[in-house]
Amino acid sequence: MPRTNRAIELLEQGQPIYYTGAEEHSFEGGVKAARTWADYLNYEMEHAPFDIPALAEFMRGLAAGGPTRSSHRTPAVIVTLPLEGGDESMVRANAWMIKQALATGVHGILLCHAETPEAVRAFVESARYPFHAIGVGQGLGEGRRGSAGQASAAAIWGISVEEYLEKADVWPLNPRGEILLGIKIENKRALANAEASTKVPGIGFAEWGPGDMGMSLGFPNNHDEPYPEPMLQARARVLAACKAANIAFLNSVSPHNVVERIQEGVMIGAGRQAREASEIGRKYTKRTMPW
Repeated sequence: MPRTNRAIELLEQGQPIYYTGAEEHSFEGGVKAARTWADYLNYEMEHAPFDIPALAEFMRGLAAGGPTRSSHRTPAVIVTLPLEGGDESMVRANAWMIKQALATGVHGILLCHAETPEAVRAFVESARYPFHAIGVGQGLGEGRRGSAGQASAAAIWGISVEEYLEKADVWPLNPRGEILLGIKIENKRALANAEASTKVPGIGFAEWGPGDMGMSLGFPNNHDEPYPEPMLQARARVLAACKAANIAFLNSVSPHNVVERIQEGVMIGAGRQAREASEIGRKYTKRTMPW
């Protein structure tokens, strides 16, 4: 049986993955997106409205429109929240966003402006149930996700509540987990702690966020290449931190550089030409899972 989370299944195989944005935040948008070419959908709520009912309807639409060509019930969905990881207290105070998003049946969350390892730990703990003990006392405290949202999430995953409770843990910390957590190291403060933050148990990937990183370094409109040297150095540091922590690195890819990016160590591809790049990348890595 395939995993619930297609993105994790591919990363486990050593296969790079590719994502696109969830364009229509509605039930109908979910139905349309169910047959996406992408390995996961990024559902944006950092700068878009924080609308949990719309996210829940989108997830129901995905389930209604599935399964995917790879026989997964839905594509994986990772939500970008308006919550920022400035420090631990900031994450603790806004952990309700994490819990409400997970209750809709999404498969992961991306923490923006992850500035300190303490904030990242609080993020991971907020996404875990207290009975999942892997890593507790070894870099993590007990999980803080509570009871109530598991039935709605299980319905989207198409499994029993008991199965959901078992599977809804963070990967790769829990090898059987189906929740993928990521962090954005996208400003100078976050960059200073890149090595420590990426090593927090329970994190599965990180990115360097060139738009915000550029602003932080004094380059307000350098979201796209070519990048000035300080931005290249920031990117290199985050990539090196991801490799040292053995987690996936997210970066933009294009048809002309996707093979080079894969050789460099990029495991999650994004960008305006990600669909075209994914075709090249999947053939290069001899992907066998249908897309």
